[in-house]
Amino acid sequence: MFLSIFEMFKVGIGPSSSHTMGPMVAAGRFLQMMRASPFVFHGVRASLHGSLAFTGVGHATDRATILGLSGFLPDTYDHPAAEATLAAIKATKTVTPHDLPPLQFDPDHDLTFDYGPALPGHANGMILMATDAQGDVILQETFYSIGGGFVMTADELAAGKATDDGPPVPFPFKSAAEMLTMARASGKSIAEMKAANELSRGSNQALSAGITRIWQVMNACIDRGLTTDGILPGGLGVKRRAKAIHAALLAERGLNLTAPHVINDWMSAYAMAVNEENAAGGQVVTAPTNGAAGVVPAVIRYWLDHVPGATATRVDEFLLTAAAIGGLVKYNASISGAEAGCQAEVGSAAAMAASGLCAVMGGTPEQIENAAEIALEHHLGMTCDPVRGLVQVPCIERNGLGAIKAVSAASLALRGDGTHLVPLDACIETMRQTGQDMSEKYKETSLGGLAVNVPNC
Repeated sequence: MFLSIFEMFKVGIGPSSSHTMGPMVAAGRFLQMMRASPFVFHGVRASLHGSLAFTGVGHATDRATILGLSGFLPDTYDHPAAEATLAAIKATKTVTPHDLPPLQFDPDHDLTFDYGPALPGHANGMILMATDAQGDVILQETFYSIGGGFVMTADELAAGKATDDGPPVPFPFKSAAEMLTMARASGKSIAEMKAANELSRGSNQALSAGITRIWQVMNACIDRGLTTDGILPGGLGVKRRAKAIHAALLAERGLNLTAPHVINDWMSAYAMAVNEENAAGGQVVTAPTNGAAGVVPAVIRYWLDHVPGATATRVDEFLLTAAAIGGLVKYNASISGAEAGCQAEVGSAAAMAASGLCAVMGGTPEQIENAAEIALEHHLGMTCDPVRGLVQVPCIERNGLGAIKAVSAASLALRGDGTHLVPLDACIETMRQTGQDMSEKYKETSLGGLAVNVPNC
């Protein structure tokens, strides 16, 4: 099993990897299908289903789909160009993707939210259609946004777990048990094995440059969030808080009366800064999703800013380790809130962050696996119930608490020798089963939990 670090950590835009980035990517794939088709097209349509319908407006799914059908992609997103394109589409009722003729598209009629039963493959489903001059559908594809910006067609999803057509990798672990066995046999760390797998598919220069960019975007997102205030869009009137918290923490620095637990406020400020940027539609990195994007960068920033001996030269070790753990969770369970609740998003992010921190703090592979298990175990059962479908309440604070749990998990694991009762594999399987049994109203539909018990107007 090979899942690249650049699939786990993808540069994109907020507020959601599954509801914003995924639909944009799906629309881009559909345009490629249209370009390869012998038909002459005159228009396009889209319908959103399941969670994409119920929380689509709050997650900007409609906007992302329209921009995707216009040729925009998350990793090269240009906000001013997007705003101009949306205005033009509203005026002309036409999209103009590259290498295709102008296509009729009226957002008010050609993009529909279907609030009936979800499509059979996944809670995040969408159908894209292309029409001829008479308005008849002559090309159609069903896409599923399965979390973290990953997109599969209905046929791809029905075929089972994504197949890997690339050359074999030296350490093809599909479980934590296999990972630990390979680490003991090779004498390599988890990060070293992950790097070796990456280098079997690409150059050392590309790997290094890619990881550097991931951290640069993460860190820049923290910095923007720590220096920006105001009210988040969406209508809930949620105030940005990271800037004020950070300013207060800076003012208290050096005071002998500061309580030790204030370090938690630093971690929360870093995480909330990222997720406030995400909620505002800013540039973020999936880690492994947008809704959980603050946990990993917050823990890295905590380590760099507050832990003696930390050095930025080891950020690649942190991210490679985190990507290895995230890949196990995605392969064996889910990282989608619409599929398994927030345990699959913030829980997975906390496991990834805990493993990365444990690695750069000198942990053995066994201690790293233990750290990931502790962090994930104590998120089991967490629901995804965003108020009004916005990635704001409880999502922003939840990232702060996820970062705190991750640091605690790494610290506990480092106090032990790596032996523990519950294997990470068992914890991941428990998360999968819990998500399967969880009521749909607690899985990113905004039909239960906080979403219906908190005034949102």
